Amino acid sequence: MSASEGMNYAPSGKPSPVCAPGEFVFAAVGLDHGHINGMCNGLVEAGAELRLVYDPDPEKVEALIARFPGARAARSYQEVLDDPSIQLVASGAVPADRAGIGISALEHDKDYFVDKPPLTTLEQLAAARDAVARTGRKYGVYYSERLHVESAVFAGQLVERGAIGRVLHVLGTGPHRMNAPARPPWFFEKERYGGILCDIGSHQIEQFLFFTGANDATITASRVANYHHKQYPGIEDFGDCALIGDNGATGYFRVDWFTPDGLSTWGDGRMVLLGTEGYIELRKYTDVAREPSGDHVYLVDGEGEHHFAVHGEVGYPFFGQFVRDCLDRTETAMTQEHAFKAVELCVQAELEAVRVEG
Repeated sequence: MSASEGMNYAPSGKPSPVCAPGEFVFAAVGLDHGHINGMCNGLVEAGAELRLVYDPDPEKVEALIARFPGARAARSYQEVLDDPSIQLVASGAVPADRAGIGISALEHDKDYFVDKPPLTTLEQLAAARDAVARTGRKYGVYYSERLHVESAVFAGQLVERGAIGRVLHVLGTGPHRMNAPARPPWFFEKERYGGILCDIGSHQIEQFLFFTGANDATITASRVANYHHKQYPGIEDFGDCALIGDNGATGYFRVDWFTPDGLSTWGDGRMVLLGTEGYIELRKYTDVAREPSGDHVYLVDGEGEHHFAVHGEVGYPFFGQFVRDCLDRTETAMTQEHAFKAVELCVQAELEAVRVEG
């Protein structure tokens, strides 16, 4: 796992199989974003078998197979779709292409697991909702900044057991390192990546819904800007957003591409959850100038001040739950409506954003 680039963030956990060998088989299709490595890690650790890999770029295929030597290259996406042994398609394709890949998978009686954002337009969302309704298949989303971060998993457990009472407000920061020379051309094309609030903002909105327990929200203000990368007119290097949940909880987040070179990791992602009985702060990827490891959770409640270093202690339960959901046709890992609502709101935030010039 690269500590310098979020695009290559691919955590590894402890194997915790929830199914027998060969019971759950999947393919990886569309390897444009490095998150596909983390997605495959999580599924394989939960007992799934990666059998087929397809991408138009053979080098990407070879690199993924090197990580998972039991897999083999498919000649085309159609070969994956036509293979009855494939139960799920996982994809890290260019964001604008993700919905089409997923709808094809659903229509071939396969579940789908896709990197965030799972689509980039409201038209794609409507088509994806329709496909789920028609087929009964799953359109799962890899919101990695909660699902694949142990401090976020642990914070969710604290909230669930009432450690800070009712969550009233969520404050999130999602800085990322640009490293423009290492980025593919589509990264700089807004119609391909969806805009900063749709892309990395989707993490923040999903977490707002999860931690507050809101089922829906209203975007009250959103802004985007290209402050410092004028040579790439399609990029947005800053975005922020305020929202109100249908349960009265409020939130604000900022996302940006301004991680300085001196930081030891790709972004100092943090989150503060304010509750009626206390608050929780997450320092996800580093504790600046104190501890280079991530997954630090700070809790302040009626009993005092508490620090939990949870790296390697909590695991990533989503993947096992998702595999069982696909096998058992249940909905325990994440509801379909939650997955779609998060992306609906981030697309709306992008569409309604004030463009700041400066």
